Amino acid sequence: MSVHSMTGFARAEGRDGTADWVWEAKSVNGRGLDLRCRLGNGLEALEPALRKAVAARFKRGNVSINLRLTRQAGTSQVRVNRELLDDLIALAGEYRGAEGIERPGLDGLLALRGVIEPVDEIEAGDDCAARDKAIEASMDELLDELSAARAAEGASLGEIVGAQLAEMERLSQRAGECASLRPEAAKARLAAQVAALLEAGAPALEERLAQELAILAVKSDVREELDRLATHIAAAGALLSQGGAVGRKLDFLAQELNREANTLCAKSNDAQLSDIGLELKAVIDQFREQVQNIE
Repeated sequence: MSVHSMTGFARAEGRDGTADWVWEAKSVNGRGLDLRCRLGNGLEALEPALRKAVAARFKRGNVSINLRLTRQAGTSQVRVNRELLDDLIALAGEYRGAEGIERPGLDGLLALRGVIEPVDEIEAGDDCAARDKAIEASMDELLDELSAARAAEGASLGEIVGAQLAEMERLSQRAGECASLRPEAAKARLAAQVAALLEAGAPALEERLAQELAILAVKSDVREELDRLATHIAAAGALLSQGGAVGRKLDFLAQELNREANTLCAKSNDAQLSDIGLELKAVIDQFREQVQNIE
């Protein structure tokens, strides 16, 4: 299973004997799964099926889905809203004979907004059920296309993130081979620090000196950080191989990698190791930025 991006776009069209419809879907990054849909009048009954289908295919992302339905030429019908018309006639009767007010004619009342309404073809019984099935079939095509778009984007992301993990591993190995970590280098550095203490007139108390040297050795030892970096890099690689909705876990590992790189730089007392640590931090920042796009 490969990783999927949360970014994608899809479009699906359909038609029957009376109408054309167009589905459009857009997906962007999100902390969870958030669906926003805009359906035409009379099509609200499709929303539960749409939400169920989206939840079955996607785990994360802000998904916007629109459905536009257009009546084909020659199929338009109208109806008279008799309830509204009766109310208007009754209201006109109340002002009969009032000074300066002429009684409106039927043509004037029919011209008022809402008296004559277009008939929504979706309300037409058996035709409604048949059209709903056709629209749902187009909806499935739309979501399949959106899933394919997110998978294609995810494949590219997987290659980028995999290369970044490989670069982190290379830099970690360089840090481990750094001359400042070799035993002889550490010994020489501690000897120089001891000499500085003695020259400064510090009392050469053996026990206290041993304690200070131990503290200095612990503070300058970055092998633990390098071990944890290696563990986190391996875990991230395993998640990429596993695939699926692993974006949150990769984001957590990115934070842990950044924490270890920060500690590595803070402990470093060698220019070469510091440079490697800064390079490592830059790659980790790039890694975390890309991970934000993974489902």
